[in-house]
Amino acid sequence: MPLSLHAEGLDQLVCDLLHLETPAPDLADWRKFVECVVSPSKRIKIAVVGKYMEVRDAYKSIYESLTHAAASEDCGIDLKLIDAESLERGVDSQLKDVAGVLVPGGFGARGAEGKINAARYAREHKIPYLGLCLGMQVATIEFARNASGIKHANSTEFDKNAAEPVISLLEEQRGVRNKGGSMRLGTWPTKIVKGTLAEKLYGGIEVTERHRHRYEFNMKYRDRMNAEGFVISGTSPDGTLAELIELRDHAYFVGCQYHPEFQSKPNKPHPLFKGFIQACLRRQTTRATHARADQESPRRVRERELVPQR
Repeated sequence: MPLSLHAEGLDQLVCDLLHLETPAPDLADWRKFVECVVSPSKRIKIAVVGKYMEVRDAYKSIYESLTHAAASEDCGIDLKLIDAESLERGVDSQLKDVAGVLVPGGFGARGAEGKINAARYAREHKIPYLGLCLGMQVATIEFARNASGIKHANSTEFDKNAAEPVISLLEEQRGVRNKGGSMRLGTWPTKIVKGTLAEKLYGGIEVTERHRHRYEFNMKYRDRMNAEGFVISGTSPDGTLAELIELRDHAYFVGCQYHPEFQSKPNKPHPLFKGFIQACLRRQTTRATHARADQESPRRVRERELVPQR
């Protein structure tokens, strides 16, 4: 749209009406961005697992953030929108062909087990995973149950009497009855742990991100889960709240309690989205290389030679 409006002279008309003396606009970077969106040199398929998939605008900021990050890598996105409830009946058939899995934020228990199944599939099959807000929480529950041996791990949002509440209500939320506007809202600082993937992605040890939630990781389980490879790579400045998690033995398995999609821009993709897309591209390239190698393996060559020619 900016290129079309410029071609029609709207920008100059506005400047003339406002009596602004301006140099000719340099739209080179914007043209490059548009070209990468419209005609990318490569494409990847990303699964977005949520529960409002029939409403396209429900996750609009996430789709745009993926586009920003992909364009910076001259890559296009093929979105595979998956209703989380459908994954409660099986996962492989819907996720086996994707380069990455993203689970966005949300509320309530509906579809939660499907999201947990998606996180497990991504973890076990080494598929890049990005969990936002609730997406981080379901990944935490999954890891607790299936990697840390905490079989009854759950969130008190899904089961208020959870035997192992690895995700629980924020302490200041326990007495809240009138919930309107009472969540942890707005911009808050996050302290990044040195030596983590998060530090590499952000290029620093403190960032500010936007929040909108009332449940958090229960720090009572931190040491037990860390022993199995669950790393809290970002916390509140006082260290009491987990803001960012990653897995030690996975190329890209990241979850954040905040909403990075609110800070992504066309000319400045958010670091977590950019890192996610880069990991997806690496996985796709590796799989393609392995597939070609398998096709040309000595066994396959012999098999082709033994097939009668028509």
